[in-house]
Amino acid sequence: MSATLLATLGLTLLFLGYRFYSRFLAERIYRLDAKFKTPAHEFRDDVDYVPTPRLILWGHHFTAVAGLAPIVGPAIAVIWGWLPAFIWVTVGTIFFAGVHDFGAVWVSVRNKGQSIGALTGDIVGPRARTLFMIVIFLLLLVVNAVFAVAIADALQATPSSVIPVWAATILALGLGQLFFRMKIPLLWPTIIGTAILYAVIPLGEVAPIELPERLLGFTPSAQWIIILFIYASIASLLPIWVLLQPRAYINAVQLFVGLGLVYGTIFIAGPTIVAPAINLNVPIDAPPLLPLLFVTIACGAISGFHGLVGSGTTSKQLDRETDARFVGYLGSTGEGALALAAIIATTAGFASFEEWRAVYTNFESGGLAAFIQGGATIVSDGSGLTHNTAATLLTVMAVLFAGTTMDTAVRLQRYVVQEWGTIYRIPVFRNSYFATFVAVGACLALAFGAGGRDLTGGMVLWPIFGTTNQLLASITLLVISVVLVRLGRPARYTLIPMVFVSTVALVSALYQLFVLYRTSQYVLLLIDAAIVISAVFVMLEAFSAFNQRSKPASVA
Repeated sequence: MSATLLATLGLTLLFLGYRFYSRFLAERIYRLDAKFKTPAHEFRDDVDYVPTPRLILWGHHFTAVAGLAPIVGPAIAVIWGWLPAFIWVTVGTIFFAGVHDFGAVWVSVRNKGQSIGALTGDIVGPRARTLFMIVIFLLLLVVNAVFAVAIADALQATPSSVIPVWAATILALGLGQLFFRMKIPLLWPTIIGTAILYAVIPLGEVAPIELPERLLGFTPSAQWIIILFIYASIASLLPIWVLLQPRAYINAVQLFVGLGLVYGTIFIAGPTIVAPAINLNVPIDAPPLLPLLFVTIACGAISGFHGLVGSGTTSKQLDRETDARFVGYLGSTGEGALALAAIIATTAGFASFEEWRAVYTNFESGGLAAFIQGGATIVSDGSGLTHNTAATLLTVMAVLFAGTTMDTAVRLQRYVVQEWGTIYRIPVFRNSYFATFVAVGACLALAFGAGGRDLTGGMVLWPIFGTTNQLLASITLLVISVVLVRLGRPARYTLIPMVFVSTVALVSALYQLFVLYRTSQYVLLLIDAAIVISAVFVMLEAFSAFNQRSKPASVA
């Protein structure tokens, strides 16, 4: 199978989805109104509520959701063959992720910028809100812990990426001042900033940075974990325009450059996919393809975390309601393109089937390392760059995405704690510094609790990420469906994806509970069980809300 043909087919399908299906949703289902006063204007405080040009906001939203997951998930899932992963990424992006992400932004904008968890109380009921916010907090807990461990491992494995990664943070601070304080147009700061970002990559290769083997008893990965959470704590407390928005924007630009490089070299080098379309000889530890495919690839097809970003930060920055289509649906389309690139890199970036099979010896042996290895081969063959330089480029790209997602997730987790303080009238929880301390403290406890003091086995958290993510996505779709029903609009475009995703997520979660019990991972077993039980009860509450059509609509 030609990788060029697969890339052409996939990108064409994603383009058609945005061109036609997102327009249908915008005009017939969500019915966007350019004159509607968005929360960014109604509650403007220039900290969290900031009217933002749609291109910058798209960059923030895209890189916040396009972390490691759309790379790692597909890079693991191709162990079942490239065809199931390709079908789920393309169909999932068009008919599942786009509807979900777009809808989450829209429903939050129409509810004064409330997060999807908080507005569940108004739409479904207080009890559902409480349970849903538990699910959200636990998901964010897992996301932050998983991404921190993954970033730490990547920085340790590729020391040449350290300088470029942290240079991007310094660069973002400068861009924030240029964009929002000095009101400089985007073009030249973008060109110069991107040039600087790529110019420091050779410096990273010349001066790789490695942390001490032991510092106060902590390994380098553990040291990076602590540094990352200190940084994320500070970033989550800064006004969003100071660091998070410009960092996300410049990361989105370099993502486009990176994706352009990957796809460009695919078309130039014309590699052949060496992995089987359907792998009938999977490793003995691999779980069944159905339904585990649909939770192994979450981001890149549909992801509940996107709903948290869309309703947590994106909706508070939307300048006009009509921008929701561009930011929400196109954001999911971009992530689908990233997931497609991961599929191709991990199936066509090897010289032979035997070389590919030597990498995929067990279920979790793919992931980020396989993407960097395969992608670097394609990029170096098609561009003339050395394999090491191409690997550094892809590592920097992946780590910057993961870092932006982590920045956003810590801020969202702080929002959840503060919303608890407002809902249950606990003043100390409303304090942003205390809320950040609670959020980060819980994440550190889970990261070290699951992986140990040296973070050995820290990625054991990954399996429950997928099931939790899809359960959250199904609940978000259900809440959006309730709103549409009460408004007298067609809800089947959200209900059909909701039924499918909730079914595969619940079955996968039960399978995962069994695996965690069998392997005596009792802490993760309790977390996963709490998530499943809470999610089921939220769904039951939301279904009962369909019988209350006579109740006045929550949105206009």
